[in-house]
Amino acid sequence: MFAVVNGTERELPDGVSVAGLLDKLGMTRTGVAVALDGAVVPRGNWTTTTLRSGSVVEVLTAVGGG
Repeated sequence: MFAVVNGTERELPDGVSVAGLLDKLGMTRTGVAVALDGAVVPRGNWTTTTLRSGSVVEVLTAVGGG
């Protein structure tokens, strides 16, 4: 299946979860927020929320500074 992740179309396994996507991207789960089709996915739902073909995902990381 294909989904758009941070503006780039990616081929992903069918039924991949948000947590599985982060693993595939090699991202840590600390300081990260995920939006799926325009709605924030609570961290507690990352393992149970699955992507569909055509999903649009934004993965945001916190950046400190001043």
